[in-house]
Amino acid sequence: MNETYLKVMLSLFAPSTSEDHSDRGDVPGWVMITMMTAILVAAILVVAQDALIGMFNNAMSMLSR
Repeated sequence: MNETYLKVMLSLFAPSTSEDHSDRGDVPGWVMITMMTAILVAAILVVAQDALIGMFNNAMSMLSR
């Protein structure tokens, strides 16, 4: 009886040895978000490259005046 009581009390009040590391984050999710962002930036660059170069050149010419 004493051994069973001790086991129950230890399981209730002792810290768990198998801690859940939920603060580590979701690494595969972050990798997917990073890859999707890179693909989106590349797609926008392909579509709007000429306009972006024109805006950059215009801004640089305004600075040199």
